[in-house]
Amino acid sequence: MTENEIRGSFINCSKGEAKRLNLPRDLDSRRWEDLDFLGWRDPMAHERAYLVVERGDGPVGVAFRLTGADNGSRRALCSVCVTSRQGPGVALMVAPRVGKAGREGNTVGLHMCTDFACSLYVRGLKQPEPGGRFAETLTVDEKIKRLEENLHGFLDRLTK
Repeated sequence: MTENEIRGSFINCSKGEAKRLNLPRDLDSRRWEDLDFLGWRDPMAHERAYLVVERGDGPVGVAFRLTGADNGSRRALCSVCVTSRQGPGVALMVAPRVGKAGREGNTVGLHMCTDFACSLYVRGLKQPEPGGRFAETLTVDEKIKRLEENLHGFLDRLTK
């Protein structure tokens, strides 16, 4: 994806906000073939995060605010990749709804890995801390399909 495609994909923020957001600096070096989405935290505003998902009609971008991640020993489960993470590894990310509902302050939340490595976890290319992945009988392809369904379900809730 190009910078213009990414900036033009956001559905829950203004064009001005999308133009000003900080993009990841490593777009050219990402292993796109292993990624089901582009996700990143804003290096200048750590409570902000962004997600871009490829859908049938093109990329769809979402701006998030992170709520207070737990820095303690509590585990949380990512709603996208179903990985259990310790402390700040999973956070509740809150996105304004699209359109009038969002302007009125309505939001949709998603518990997600704060490193946005969900695609790598389901493929076994990155390992979370011990106990982070449950033993499953699903194949890697089935886990990828579940991840995609979870993301698309979130996007559907965001746009309703």
